Amino acid sequence: MTLLPQSQLDPPQEPADGPEPPPFAEAEPVRHPRWRLLMHAAVMFGRELCYAVEAAFVTPVLLSVGLPRGLYSLVWLISPALGFVLQPLAGSFSDRCRSPWGRRRPYILGLGIMMLVGLTLFLNGDAIVSAMVTDRNVKRIWAILVVMAGVVVFDFSADFIDGPVKAYLFDVCSYQDKERGLHYHALLTGLGGASGYLIGAMDWGHSALGALLGSEYQVIYFFAVLSMSVLLVVHLFSIPETPLSGDSDSDHDTEAGALLPGCNADAPGYGTMPTEASCSHEVRSRSFSALKESNCITPTVKQPSKKAQKRMSLKSVLLAMVTMPSHYRCLCICHLLGWTAFLCNMLFFTDFMGQIVYRGNPYAEHNSTAYLTYERGVEVGCWGLCINAASSALYSYVQRFLLPYIGLKGLYFMGYFMFGLGTGLIGLFPSLGTTLALCTVFGIMSSTLYTVPFHLISEYHREEKAQNDGSSSQAARGMGADCAALTCMVQLAQILVGAGLGALVNAVGSVVVVVLSASTVSLIGCLFIALFIRHVG
Repeated sequence: MTLLPQSQLDPPQEPADGPEPPPFAEAEPVRHPRWRLLMHAAVMFGRELCYAVEAAFVTPVLLSVGLPRGLYSLVWLISPALGFVLQPLAGSFSDRCRSPWGRRRPYILGLGIMMLVGLTLFLNGDAIVSAMVTDRNVKRIWAILVVMAGVVVFDFSADFIDGPVKAYLFDVCSYQDKERGLHYHALLTGLGGASGYLIGAMDWGHSALGALLGSEYQVIYFFAVLSMSVLLVVHLFSIPETPLSGDSDSDHDTEAGALLPGCNADAPGYGTMPTEASCSHEVRSRSFSALKESNCITPTVKQPSKKAQKRMSLKSVLLAMVTMPSHYRCLCICHLLGWTAFLCNMLFFTDFMGQIVYRGNPYAEHNSTAYLTYERGVEVGCWGLCINAASSALYSYVQRFLLPYIGLKGLYFMGYFMFGLGTGLIGLFPSLGTTLALCTVFGIMSSTLYTVPFHLISEYHREEKAQNDGSSSQAARGMGADCAALTCMVQLAQILVGAGLGALVNAVGSVVVVVLSASTVSLIGCLFIALFIRHVG
């Protein structure tokens, strides 16, 4: 795999004695020391730590406040639906922000504060409502509403913040620093996730800190909020950001054609933007949070897609998905199957551990043996998710050695097959030892989803470029549009899981159907890979 030339990664620059360059064609930024790049990446540690806390405790917390079993998955439906519509609009506002603090940092600060507010309502909603309401029935209703609001606000802002953070990195760093910065982002992302799961796995209820703060949820909240607050401040003061000049609108508009040649085409093809008079005002695509690890492992996907994202809109993404060639469409469908299976398992794994493996009851009184047993299962489930994080990092390294022997299609098939087999065994034989041992397959699937599909996209583009021999037809195609269509499958998978899984659990009457559903969908994905994913030589 080879890196694209610098000329393909960055827009053309004006001569030194020419007019002032537009904001997307400014001079190459200076190189930054390692400590500044680490400061910039620090927010990813805090974000993933909070994400891990949410993933581990959202279902147990919702059930503990009395949310009906058939409704709890709908919480996961609201945030992706909002993000799918609002993220492109916010991206456009970010591109044009004229704050003296810069274009990206005001949005990062606002979204970081929203994350903290959401986390506060999520982990403390029951306590807040209990202090204000005495009637038991009214308290239950308000506790459910407050906790649900906290989950939606946190999930929405945590998904949203990734886009401005990556754009901030690309705005202020040279090409070499972008490479290093993305590596540090991936490193601290993994460490943050593992730390969050470790915090959730500790038995804080019987500790001195638990006695001081009141409950284990308050202890976890204390660590999560402290980490996110400190690291957000560190990130915001990491690298100075140049504000957008007040007279840059006209330059900004004329530069759109250079960023996306398809904007001025007479008949846009697949991967190009619509030919409208307002094309220069197209909003930036939704944040590509699923690309965070793959950016560091598949360099050919990085900079071109990020530059293209700044000029993409929801309409552009949908157009790309409708007109894409068959092998790209098959890859998107397979990615949708993989993320649907993965989210089915991951979003409800700690609840599965508490109810099925430990046979606890989240609806029991909070001082009862059944509820304490359920809490213990949730804690052990966090250890399982920590195993998942470690195996994901390890398998990302092992992939490089397996690739020459089995190829990308083989890696893709193996990831889906191992996940489907492992989750099937967990569902059929839900013992503690078997479940924790098979948590390693979660990491294999995670690493596969974050790397192999984007690697395939880059290889498809490389083959097409070789076949076209640099002709203009290749220039009309954008890797950003392809990656946007691919990553939209993650949001669509969240919507499918949120809309259907709760009703399925309610109909069956057992959460074990979640794990078995994940296994079934993953094995269907294996079959789809074998039959429809194009082999790359």
